[in-house]
Amino acid sequence: MAKRILSTVLLWGLVAGALVFFRTEGGVALITLISVLTLREFYRLMQSAGLAPFDKLGMAFGGLITIAPWLEMRFGIPAAHWLALAVVVFSIRILGEREPNNRVEALAATLFGLVYVALMLQYLVRIVTPLPTDTIGPVGRILLFVWLVAVAKFCDVGALLTGLAIGKHKMSPQISPKKSWEGAVGGVVASMLIGAALAWWWRDYFPAHLTPLIAGLFAAPIAVIGIVSDLIESVIKRRATIKDSGDTIPGIGGVFDVSDSLILTAPLGYFLFGLA
Repeated sequence: MAKRILSTVLLWGLVAGALVFFRTEGGVALITLISVLTLREFYRLMQSAGLAPFDKLGMAFGGLITIAPWLEMRFGIPAAHWLALAVVVFSIRILGEREPNNRVEALAATLFGLVYVALMLQYLVRIVTPLPTDTIGPVGRILLFVWLVAVAKFCDVGALLTGLAIGKHKMSPQISPKKSWEGAVGGVVASMLIGAALAWWWRDYFPAHLTPLIAGLFAAPIAVIGIVSDLIESVIKRRATIKDSGDTIPGIGGVFDVSDSLILTAPLGYFLFGLA
């Protein structure tokens, strides 16, 4: 577990470095790739659970839904249209399903993946995509994304170290036996500290309202929601009776195992940053 978390933090550190170097377009492309790969693993978990989502077409729409804010900024195509189009397309698609009893389940599994993975991670694209009215600039937006990733992932590190040291009260034994309430508190504290530190370090790039104190306070709900997001993935994997979502990343597991805590924290971070 320790090796896996440290490998995850290192991986996201490399991702953050790449984003700072390649700026907006590179960030959008990378986030979209992560979203599509996460969605692929999500659909595989659904298949292991006995469902039959339309995975290939779902992944195509997932990419469009994730990148939609950038497409809207560049070409004026409203972001909401892609999800609406997906609902129409997949509603028609189930009419050709060979197993009539699977139609509703296939539609539900496919659309849930688009909403839970692609639509949620779309907010990361919203965070890194500059707008004409911006006052923080593209570098500031990239650093906000890096801040969000750091806060979410340092919660894992803090929870691990605290849990190993003093963890006694299990948070949810049936879902994730290794998580403890003491670890969760330690994770939140670690997130608050790294959130405040990065906000001070990058104070020249961040929005004026995101002072180190406010950033530290904002990190607390983000860390809590990150823990919830991680538990949701555990629920899905237990339903599929699979330990890891995939083997895409050696030593860690699947992409879903890396992006899980960002799925629910992405929209929260977007609104807390004042970008809405």
